[in-house]
Amino acid sequence: MPLSFPAKSQGMPGVDLRTAPPVPGSFGALIGRGAIAGIAAGVLAGSVAFILGEPHIDAAIAIEEAQALGAHGADGAHSHGDDELVSRTGQKVGLFLATSLTGMALGAIFGTVAHYARRVAALSATPFILLLTLLGWLAIAVVPFGIYPANPPAVGDPDTINQRTLLWLAAVGLGIFACVAAVAVNRLLETAWQSLRVASSAALFAAIVGLGYLVLPTFDDIPGDFPAALLWDFRVASFVTTAVLWASLGIAFAVLTERAARKQRPLV
Repeated sequence: MPLSFPAKSQGMPGVDLRTAPPVPGSFGALIGRGAIAGIAAGVLAGSVAFILGEPHIDAAIAIEEAQALGAHGADGAHSHGDDELVSRTGQKVGLFLATSLTGMALGAIFGTVAHYARRVAALSATPFILLLTLLGWLAIAVVPFGIYPANPPAVGDPDTINQRTLLWLAAVGLGIFACVAAVAVNRLLETAWQSLRVASSAALFAAIVGLGYLVLPTFDDIPGDFPAALLWDFRVASFVTTAVLWASLGIAFAVLTERAARKQRPLV
């Protein structure tokens, strides 16, 4: 729904609110707001990853150690912990630091995008933020996950890690391009029926992602004896963690934005 503002604010004479962005605040304020929201989202996502994901990682490491024991024999094998620079306990504690820093960086990027995107937004603050969150989640999490899902330890060829990382970044670029194209079509059809605009945007998004999936190479390096249930459970936990990260980031950013808007609202 297009923004609609009175020509003048009753409490702020001389200020034309028709040019006011849907998300209030300076560029720096939006980055700071995003960083704060991202840290909160990172802590929450870390908690979800700890509860849902860590047990599956422990199970995958146990399988890896059992395979090493069978390959080298009891005398020649060594535990997974012997090669670790950081113990499993340290890794679990560091999980929250990693997700918090990731959330902070993601939130700062989110605030940056919100700063530029708000200039062409035709929505009020909260719907705009939630839509931006959905698009970000689709572009950066869902599209790459669809072709390069997360794998636990003992899954994946270590020799292809650099190639897989570059292809994952290419999938992120594909997701961003698909989202930008979908938004562009939606704006191009702004005078058409809402149902037609949504359907056209969704169809274009699906077409671009589908074509990209056909072009990008895939990897079939999952050991045949690795438990399918464990792989599935780990991937579900990873997907849920990213969903929680993005959802909590968007909600926290929206709450902080509403709080900032209330502070700027003139007293009647």
